[in-house]
Amino acid sequence: MPTLEELENKVWPAIDFESHLVVTCHRLRKKPIEDFTTEDLRIMIGQNIGLQFLMPKAITVLEDDPLADGDFYLGDLLKNVTSVNSSFLDRSPELLARIVLVTKRAMDLLQSSPFRNDADLFKAFQRFTDKYAT
Repeated sequence: MPTLEELENKVWPAIDFESHLVVTCHRLRKKPIEDFTTEDLRIMIGQNIGLQFLMPKAITVLEDDPLADGDFYLGDLLKNVTSVNSSFLDRSPELLARIVLVTKRAMDLLQSSPFRNDADLFKAFQRFTDKYAT
């Protein structure tokens, strides 16, 4: 599978600000998408980078495990997915429908398990479903 650079046919200019996040995003643009980890998806989606190529992969991961986590906390991938720019979601009704279903499943999991109960995460997912569920 190709990289984001190949899919977008765009190579970013050299890094002029060496923060961990900037270096990581530049590195991930050169990584084959098929090799992306949950954390890689979380980072790039959180930065609204490559959404048209990464969101379908992230949603597939979330359909298997709605509370899939990267390096921060349970559900951090879905938190970033539900926080993407609304204009992207408005242009992607099929993906949005899948995200709404996954988000509802995540909310059920958060409510039904004392070990997965996170009120702030639940509230964020509730705001998302209130906005987009029909």
